[in-house]
Amino acid sequence: MLLCLAMLVAGGCVQPTPSAAAIEALAMQASQQHSAEAERRLRSWAGQGALVAQRELGLLYAGRPALAAESRAWLSRAARQGDAEAACALGDALRANVVPAPAAAWPWYAQAAALGNARAALMLGLMARNGEGVARDPRLAMHWLNRGAERGNPHAMFVLANMLRDGEAGMADPVRARAWLEQAAELEYPAAIQELALTVQRGDAQSPKDELRAEHLLKEANEHRHENWRQF
Repeated sequence: MLLCLAMLVAGGCVQPTPSAAAIEALAMQASQQHSAEAERRLRSWAGQGALVAQRELGLLYAGRPALAAESRAWLSRAARQGDAEAACALGDALRANVVPAPAAAWPWYAQAAALGNARAALMLGLMARNGEGVARDPRLAMHWLNRGAERGNPHAMFVLANMLRDGEAGMADPVRARAWLEQAAELEYPAAIQELALTVQRGDAQSPKDELRAEHLLKEANEHRHENWRQF
C-alpha cells in the first residue's frame, strides 16, 4: 500500500498486467458483447506494453474499417515483439488493404510461419503457388504448404495433396497425395472429404472402387460444408 501511495505521488499506481488468458477473455467480451468497458481496459493494458493486449486490440479493430490503420499499428507492435498470431494477422490486413500489398504481407507471414504458425505457412504456400507478392514458384509453394500441413492445417494438406497429385513441382507422387488428402478429410475439411468421395467412387491405384464409402463421404461433406464453412 505504501509503495502504491509512493507511486501515486510519483505519477500514478500502475496495476499489474493480468495473464494472457484473462486478456483474451476480456477481448472476447469486447468483441462479442460490444463492451466499451472491456475495450477501455484492453486499450489501457495495450498502452502499458502488454503484448497480448496489443495483439487482441489489433484483432478487435481489424473488424472495423474506420480503425484499420490503428489495427495494423497495434498488430505491428505485437508482431515486432515476436507474437506469431499478430504477425499472421498483419499479413492478412496488408493483403486485404484498400490497396492490397501482398509483397509487404509476405515477410510478416514468413515471421509467423517461422514461429510455428500453420496458417501463415499456408498463406505463404498459396502466395508462392499463385505468384502473389512474389514470383510464382511451385517448389517454394510446396515447401510452405508442407510446413503448414505438418503443423496440422487441413487447407494446406488439401492444396499440397492436389499439387502432389498433379506433379506441379516436378514428378507426381500419388501415394503422398492420397495420404494428405485422407488426413485433410479426417480433419473434416469439406473440400477434401468431397474430393476423397469422388476418388473412392471411381477407384484408383491407391484403393479399389468403393461406392458405399463414397456415399458416406459425400453425406459427411455436405454436413461439414454447413457446419464448418466459417472455420475454413
